[in-house]
Amino acid sequence: MELLVVSAILLILASAIAPLSSVTMQRQRETELRRSLRELRTAIDEYKDAVDLGLIAGMDIDISNAGYPPNLELLVEGIETTDQANTGRRRFLRRIPVDPMTKTADWGLRAYEDDPSDSIWGGENVYDVYTTSRGTALDGSLYRDW
Repeated sequence: MELLVVSAILLILASAIAPLSSVTMQRQRETELRRSLRELRTAIDEYKDAVDLGLIAGMDIDISNAGYPPNLELLVEGIETTDQANTGRRRFLRRIPVDPMTKTADWGLRAYEDDPSDSIWGGENVYDVYTTSRGTALDGSLYRDW
C-alpha cells in the first residue's frame, strides 16, 4: 500500500514538472532568438555606419542601396576599409547565426524600400531581418514581429 501511495505521489509530481520544462525550453529559444536578431541587426547597423563614414574602400555606393549591405553573407565575408587605423578587411559577423525557432540560418529579409508587413524581400539591400517561424511567443506576440 505504501508503494502505491509513493508511486501516485511521484506520478503527480512528474506530471506537474513536464509542462514547466517545455515552457523553460521555449523561453530559452526565445532568448536565443532575441540575441540572434540583436546580433544581426547590430552588424547591419555597423555596416551602414561604415558606409556613411566613408570607410569602405573602392565601393561605389548606389543611392537606391541606401548604404545597407546587399546580403547577409557580405557581413561575414567582410569589406576592405580605408580607415587609417584599421586597414584591411573588416568583418561584421563571424557567422550567420542559426534561427533557434526554425533551426536554420535562413532569415527573412527586408529591404529599406520594403513595407514592414511585407513577407517578400525586395532584394535591393538588407535593412532588417526577422524569423520565418510562424509560431507564437509565450507573451502572445508572433515571432515574425520581433
